[in-house]
Amino acid sequence: MSTIASKLPTFARSRQFSYAAAYYIGFVALGLAAAVMGPTLLGLARHTGSTIGQVSFLFTARALGYLIGSLISGRLYDRLPGHRVMMSVLLLIAGMLLLTPMIPLLWLLAAVMLVWGVGEGALDVGGNTLLVWVYREQVAPYMNALHFFFGVGAFISPIIVAQAIQATGDIVLAYWALAALMLPALVWLSRLPSPPRQVVTEAHRSGRTNWKMLLLLVLSFYVYVGAELSLGNWLSTYAVKLRLANAAGAAYLTSAFWGAFTAGRLISIPLATRFAERTVLLADLVGALAFIVLMLIFPHSTVALWIGACGAGFAMASIFPTMISFAQHHMTITGQVTSFFLAGSSLGSMTLPLLIGQLFDSVGPSVMVLFVAAALLIELALYGLLLMLVARKREKSE
Repeated sequence: MSTIASKLPTFARSRQFSYAAAYYIGFVALGLAAAVMGPTLLGLARHTGSTIGQVSFLFTARALGYLIGSLISGRLYDRLPGHRVMMSVLLLIAGMLLLTPMIPLLWLLAAVMLVWGVGEGALDVGGNTLLVWVYREQVAPYMNALHFFFGVGAFISPIIVAQAIQATGDIVLAYWALAALMLPALVWLSRLPSPPRQVVTEAHRSGRTNWKMLLLLVLSFYVYVGAELSLGNWLSTYAVKLRLANAAGAAYLTSAFWGAFTAGRLISIPLATRFAERTVLLADLVGALAFIVLMLIFPHSTVALWIGACGAGFAMASIFPTMISFAQHHMTITGQVTSFFLAGSSLGSMTLPLLIGQLFDSVGPSVMVLFVAAALLIELALYGLLLMLVARKREKSE
């Protein structure tokens, strides 16, 4: 541990920008891949001859893959050069993007989504873990910047989809363009050696691991990511089914959601240096819930839809990176710990969008907004429990 710690300051001072830039470009690629499925869901249903309920199982397959990728990659990053792992999963994601629009069978497409999800989970673990290893206790603004660049990719992706649909009437070109956009991150990572791993001694592990807090954080990631991806992935279909937009217009609405999300993450970078994580999280959760309630009150208003979607995206933007920064102050962030967080995230992205898909036709499009509102209320309750745990921990240490 002492050897790693003594090497880190020189390492960080000399190459921090290059390393941060590599992970930021990687997260642009992750955002591009993450946001494509929602605006192309109807196209994938058409390609496979499936109903909305049937094609919604693709969310589950992809999330299951994400869960597997999150769990197995944590140990890989702790034991192998991190950049080699990230480069491998970028190639994997690019391959799955190329295959997706060409498959006419739903079960085979689900298999592709499973593998795609493995790559996304591993890439997510890598970016979050390696950035913490580079910046350590000063990671908060850089973590928000990392997730800002995810938002950049998620904002651009639906625009590419909309342009492809308008140009060709299909989604194939969009997926192939996104596959090509995985390559810049791969090239940048190939030019840099991997950062030194964060080694945790047994004494350090027993002194800083708080298993109750770890469980609450995993549950928080589960609920939050389920809400975020339910809104991001179902927003396009929601708008089309309520006749508030056509396919291209709904893709632009999804892009606006991710654009507001990206703007929120940009603003959160300087805010992370001025405000405590607990303050930022409370403001984010209350704000997001308020905008979702607006969509519930005025379900047939195009104006309310755009304001609610963009406002919720803006408010939700910094929740994920702020929770990781919060965790960094209370436990050692290894690849394995990050994998637990992202495993919770993947379970949330697996279950909530699937439940919405199964109820979308029978209950109606409003089920999406109801589920997101309920998830945010649960997230507020979990946040309160986390604050209570932190307060008790502080009292015991005094």
